[in-house]
Amino acid sequence: MILNKERVRKWGKRIGYGLLLLTTLLICFYYSIYFGAWGEIPSKNKLSSLKQSQATQLLDSNNKLIGKLYVYDRQSIPFAEFPQHLIDALIATEDSRFYEHHGIDNKSLLRVFFKTILMADKSSGGGSTITLQLAKNLFGRQDYGAISIVVNKIRESIVAKRIEDLYSKEEILTLYLNTVPFPDNTYGIESASQKFFNKHAMDLNLLEAATLVGSLKANNSYNPRLFPENSMERRNVVLNQMVKYDYLLQSSLDNIAETPISLDYQYYAPNQGLAPYFRAEVKKQLDYILKQKQFRNSNGEPYNIFHDGLKVYTTLDNTMQQYAEKAMKEHMKNLQKQFEKAYGNNAPWLKNKPAFLAVKKRLPTFKRLKNLGLDEKAIQDSLNKKKSTELFSWNDNSIASLSTLDSLEYFSKFLNAGMVSVEAKTGAIKAYVGGIDYSFFKYDHVAQSKRQIGSTFKPIVYTAALENGMAPCTYFPLKAITYTDIDNWTPTNASKEEDENLNYSLQKALSNSVNTIAVKVLYETGIDHVISMAHKMGIASEIEEVPSIALGSSNLRLLELAKAYSSYVNNSLPSTPIFITKIEDKNGNVIASYKDLYKSNKTVEKAFSDNTRQVMLEFMKATVNEGTAKRLRTSYKFRNDLAGKTGTTQDNKDGWFVGLMPNLVTITWVGNDNQQIGFQSTRMGQGANSALPIFANYLKLLNQDSRFNRYTRARFESPSFEVLASLDCPPIQEDNFLQRLLGNKKDKREFKKKKKKGIFSWLKRKKDD
Repeated sequence: MILNKERVRKWGKRIGYGLLLLTTLLICFYYSIYFGAWGEIPSKNKLSSLKQSQATQLLDSNNKLIGKLYVYDRQSIPFAEFPQHLIDALIATEDSRFYEHHGIDNKSLLRVFFKTILMADKSSGGGSTITLQLAKNLFGRQDYGAISIVVNKIRESIVAKRIEDLYSKEEILTLYLNTVPFPDNTYGIESASQKFFNKHAMDLNLLEAATLVGSLKANNSYNPRLFPENSMERRNVVLNQMVKYDYLLQSSLDNIAETPISLDYQYYAPNQGLAPYFRAEVKKQLDYILKQKQFRNSNGEPYNIFHDGLKVYTTLDNTMQQYAEKAMKEHMKNLQKQFEKAYGNNAPWLKNKPAFLAVKKRLPTFKRLKNLGLDEKAIQDSLNKKKSTELFSWNDNSIASLSTLDSLEYFSKFLNAGMVSVEAKTGAIKAYVGGIDYSFFKYDHVAQSKRQIGSTFKPIVYTAALENGMAPCTYFPLKAITYTDIDNWTPTNASKEEDENLNYSLQKALSNSVNTIAVKVLYETGIDHVISMAHKMGIASEIEEVPSIALGSSNLRLLELAKAYSSYVNNSLPSTPIFITKIEDKNGNVIASYKDLYKSNKTVEKAFSDNTRQVMLEFMKATVNEGTAKRLRTSYKFRNDLAGKTGTTQDNKDGWFVGLMPNLVTITWVGNDNQQIGFQSTRMGQGANSALPIFANYLKLLNQDSRFNRYTRARFESPSFEVLASLDCPPIQEDNFLQRLLGNKKDKREFKKKKKKGIFSWLKRKKDD
């Protein structure tokens, strides 16, 4: 008996010493974490000045969100903007004793330990408080091997305690809801609300708030976009928790439990959503603007557009942009079918065709392999290796196993498009379509691409002619002329059935886009005068001094053309296209105002006279009323005040249309990115068929929306009596019998005019000798 007591005493001591040692080790382990042996723990000083990475918001002219620039898609909002049912749903689901504990809920931890771990009861809930979750969200977790979960939990408990010492419960909830990750790489309730329901967090209803709170348990599994049924089931769990903790009546739950989730999902990632090309251009401009010294932060450092939560106010109109994109897609889908059908099996983008081979040699992969010294066969073998590739389609995108050459052939067939709509008097860009799909075709055909502009250059030629003294009722013969000093160049017209004895007025010639007369007008005006006029109208690109510019051989950007045409409806002054109107920091302080961004010491002068402007507008009204763009009246039945100009380039490579309204300039372009590939026929490729319908679809949508009456119901200025008198002449004159008999119209001439010699020039020559 004594022996047994001695043995018990001995084992008691051993157990006691063991427990003491274990306790000592645990305390040492805890304090090793506390004092940073396992990595630095944020101090109270650091926690008191938390800085969360926030997305920069791009806003339209009505302060509607059109996109974001971010690493973390987050916008912070104050506690006052959280609806009460959102707070109730969060607390009922994630931390029912939130207002009772000090960061760590020991009662909940014990419940989890006994019911979940010992009794395997999964319904007991979690022991992680909102404050603990906040600590994890703010600083993440690290890998410590087998004991990672223990170390991380202790670290989070220390941080949670410090957070509770520093912040009130409201402030903790604010930090949490502005930090917590939601589905689709979205952070914070405001960003999640805008992405999934297209509204601010303060406007969320009960079901929407419960849906987002429910997704916190598992971002992917309860993503309402991907798994609506799972999300709805989880939402109802949240609602039941609200009933359980007296935040919601059971009768209210019964009324709404079966209501399906209704999303209004918005894409804000760079490759998706509204106006991606516009957003990409705005980012480029921000990169430049924010590097300037006068626009840096208080520390003298440039703002970080991906982290600093700036607000960038732009000129774009969200609704007009939607209309523009819809108009483009509707037309291009049909045009692409016609384009492919017209070529059939003889398409120029097919393998081994000249256009295909030329593009193949421009591929970066081809050039790299060539530089490595590989022969043609080795390069071909490499380019023929197949891989999984996503394919663009006007119906549904698909995945296929294609080689680099297969992909080149597939994507080379697609026509692309560009469109910009600019407010004439301010230069504000209201709609901007840089291409058919930014995910697949990132090249911007509005700001980047330079293409031959075809007949859209002719109004500039005629404007220069009028300014140089040519009368609006000047007549020119249709007859083609060969210019012997320009390689016997003979410009011809699209229509082959023409009476060479006819003479057109300037208005008739321009409205019907007559090539032979455009060159003759250039000849009489002088190339130098025309190029000078183009620059006065805002065209910055170099224009080659060749006669073919009369037919649009110059390569220009859409934005340049928009600026030039704006002068016709802006008192003869070209309007510089504007993207950004104001930049603010996350606290609403103005970094750059409109005046800061666009101040200029230059005095803008009129590009041409008022009379010339009014005459040119009448010419371009005639283009719509009876010329190459008359289908706007006949087919589309538009009654708006409209003027315009169609354009088609050589071999039908580019189709253009410029639509002028009193307060809005819209330009559309259609073509293939490979400039060796044109339309199969002029009938299909002419601007009136390839580009004009985009404008027509767009205008149809604007006409149906009374919010845009300021554009659609605006009226052109009334021409002066003098202008009307100068235009009072028949559009066509026919040669009389004597003129036909004498045949006084030249078939050939030199384009470069020889200087006229005076009658006494021989004396001067003799004297000089």
